[in-house]
Amino acid sequence: MDNNQEIVAGLDIGTTKIACIVGRKNEQGKIEILGMGKAKSDGVSRGVVANIQKTVESIKAAIREAGDSAGVDIETVNVGIAGQHIRSMQHRGMKMRESLEEEITQMDIDQIIDETFRLVMPPGEEIIHVLPQEYIVDNEQGIRDPIGMSGIRMEANFHIISGQVTAARNINKCVHRAGLNVTELILEPLASADAVLSAEEKEAGVVLVDIGGGTTDIAIFFDNIIRHTAVIPFGGNVVTEDIRQGCGIMRDQAELLKTKFGSALAAENKENEVVCIPGLRGRDPKEISLRTLAEIIQSRMEEILEHVHFEIKNSGIEKQLIAGVVLTGGGSQLKHLKQLVEYMTGMSTRIGYPNEHLAKSNVEAVTSPLYATGVGLVMKGFDYLDRHRPRVSDGHMNPTKTTVKGHSKGVLGGLFTNILSGASELLKEDDN
Repeated sequence: MDNNQEIVAGLDIGTTKIACIVGRKNEQGKIEILGMGKAKSDGVSRGVVANIQKTVESIKAAIREAGDSAGVDIETVNVGIAGQHIRSMQHRGMKMRESLEEEITQMDIDQIIDETFRLVMPPGEEIIHVLPQEYIVDNEQGIRDPIGMSGIRMEANFHIISGQVTAARNINKCVHRAGLNVTELILEPLASADAVLSAEEKEAGVVLVDIGGGTTDIAIFFDNIIRHTAVIPFGGNVVTEDIRQGCGIMRDQAELLKTKFGSALAAENKENEVVCIPGLRGRDPKEISLRTLAEIIQSRMEEILEHVHFEIKNSGIEKQLIAGVVLTGGGSQLKHLKQLVEYMTGMSTRIGYPNEHLAKSNVEAVTSPLYATGVGLVMKGFDYLDRHRPRVSDGHMNPTKTTVKGHSKGVLGGLFTNILSGASELLKEDDN
């Protein structure tokens, strides 16, 4: 089956919006966006489902709009997961092989990764991703791909990402109640990184900072390997709330002020520049200084960026990240934020747009940083299809279970009825 017949949907369940993006690969290997849909997210708080029914309704609305615009019936989605419950850790796994003569195969890699998935976690936690960083074969270190090598003792350094069982199950429950199946749960900054980072940046060393409504997600790469991930439980919504309280206005007015007139640097705004906010019925309009507005925003953004800088230092490779910082997500569109990040971290910074791997499309809105996670989830979906595409081995067709990129906690099912069928379901949430 040709790639251009395969269609993937990514579902970004965010704190401020739920977005579904539908795409396919063209002959050049670029992602062509066929359609998208979005709905206001009323049931999610700081990246975690807080109201099942409201989230289900928002998912249905986004899926309906995306399916109509793309002209497909969406049945299965790749879903992002984030939230302050996410944590990461390092682990070294080991496997003793029986024969020195036999080469290391994909099966050996699968076994050591599967064994890592069976690690005992704290109560209420489960492993979402097992991401290999490097392999060690008979004490020879720094091996990125051990397939084809010989050796008895095979070890691997893993970056493990885990989260709360209840958070993952609530996401699955919402998606299933919306009439959909989940292919994979994917950590959102990993998806965003695929959408906005170049291979050169990942090789050189780069920090992805995805500023969403409820959380700020971080992914750090070096030598084209994921080195550190973190989720900070603050995002654009706390900035909006600060403006609401500081200026004494309605929340919708505060959000509009932030997006239209907001700045992350108070010094860039003059004292005499004001904006007039309509008062409530029977009350006078309110004048708000843009300098005052920027002071409120800068104060909160500095707090968020202090957390970001702490995570960069905590990675242990701060001095090696020569590609600097890439900002994405809705919060990255805040005026003068790039300059504030450079000032606070001392690292070169750019805004990341999810057009790194996109073909030209009529869906222009999808190139906004707002949709970086959704585009990345589509890309992860095609990675999944490639990993599970049948391969020829010794004259027989065998399914490819994974690659040296590692495992994700997946929920397999049919993609679209006219595309894939007969896929076995590994994990399915029981709604009863």
